Amino acid sequence: METVTSALKAIHERDKEIHAFLEVYENDAKPQTAQRQGALAGLSIAVKDNILVQGKHVSAASKTLEPYVASYDATVIAKLKDAGAIIIGRTNMDEFAMGSSTENSAFGPTKNPRDTSRVPGGSSGGSAAAVAAGMCDAALGSDTGGSIRQPAAFCGVVGLKPTYGAVSRHGLIAMSSSLDVLGPITKTVADAKKIFDVIKGKDPFDSTTLETRNLKPETQDKKEIRIGVPKEYFTSGLDPEIEASVKKAIFSLQASGFRLQDISLPHTDYALACYYIIMPAEVSANLARFDGIRYGLSKKSDDLLEVYTKTRGAGFGKEVQRRILLGAYVLSAGYYDAYYAKAQKVRALIKRDFEKAFENVDVIVSPTTPAPAFKFGEKSSDPVEMYISDIYTVSANLAGIPALSVPCGATKSGLPIGIQFMGRWLEEETLFEVGQKFEDLRGNYSQTGGCD
Repeated sequence: METVTSALKAIHERDKEIHAFLEVYENDAKPQTAQRQGALAGLSIAVKDNILVQGKHVSAASKTLEPYVASYDATVIAKLKDAGAIIIGRTNMDEFAMGSSTENSAFGPTKNPRDTSRVPGGSSGGSAAAVAAGMCDAALGSDTGGSIRQPAAFCGVVGLKPTYGAVSRHGLIAMSSSLDVLGPITKTVADAKKIFDVIKGKDPFDSTTLETRNLKPETQDKKEIRIGVPKEYFTSGLDPEIEASVKKAIFSLQASGFRLQDISLPHTDYALACYYIIMPAEVSANLARFDGIRYGLSKKSDDLLEVYTKTRGAGFGKEVQRRILLGAYVLSAGYYDAYYAKAQKVRALIKRDFEKAFENVDVIVSPTTPAPAFKFGEKSSDPVEMYISDIYTVSANLAGIPALSVPCGATKSGLPIGIQFMGRWLEEETLFEVGQKFEDLRGNYSQTGGCD
């Protein structure tokens, strides 16, 4: 109702500058508002452009899929509709979810509403920007190595990466199947919980999903929740303003009654390298289906191999091509054992680090990103520098644990800072409890980067 009207008004006023949306479903949204009932009745929700909405274009921000129209709703979309939510449009993203800035979209970059000279993060940058700019009540994103949490931190909103398997991936255009997770980007932790409660659960269309209904932990008193502070996440590469803000936030949690404990996650230094072997390997396999034959872009030729090469060369951007080539390389004969097999062993060690840590603590706290939102073009010429933006988020995906990013003040120049809470498998409720308590403590942003 009023929420959809105000969202559409904000889109008309700001999206020409921000470019958060690739398509707005204005004609569909207004007639639905009076008809909706349910837990999310009338809530306007934007959807990342790699999630299928029946009868609507879905392109994963790629020329390869630009003409494609979804023939069915993703499970998360069906659940949102059943709960009364209004799907207001599809949002811009890094092509096929590959990037940390939303500069890799085939349809142009999205700008950060907090400072339009800077990126909104990625790959769910359009979704985070739309929420931050008031163009929707909430949005869906996908998170493979931080693609919900990092843009949420850059734009000053809340982002949840659920436990792997807690939310169905049916109807998500796959990037890396063992890492991809769908989750909400919202203005508050309470809204993230509300949407997660709707979209979670077992799905017969996705064999990796888990039954979550009976796996919630018993409600804990805040004084019983133990928060672990990993020494590996507070290193020389961390921006000083972010470090000061996050540490102040941690001490405020301690002062409010939570128990703090120093912990170690010893294989953290290997997480980024591990991720950038496993993820491209799965990318190369998942994107093999986009061959110019079955759907999407097709470059005609009398030679079948030439159809493949022309279509993929014209349809895929540079970052997508880079990751396909890297993935094919690490899976090739002679290199599989040297790279991919070793990366999977390291992944098991990273998961074991979290298992050991969670024997002594209930939640692990860290910065969400090592630095605030950067300017356009600042890192696009150096892929490795860009990849470092995910240094604090990839471990949660490799281990499959839930993680929540919550706004935590701002830098002196006004750029948002995010704090990340990571929890045990299927214990999102504990993250919500800690996150909501932190929101109560936080107060307004301060120009000194602290949490009031």
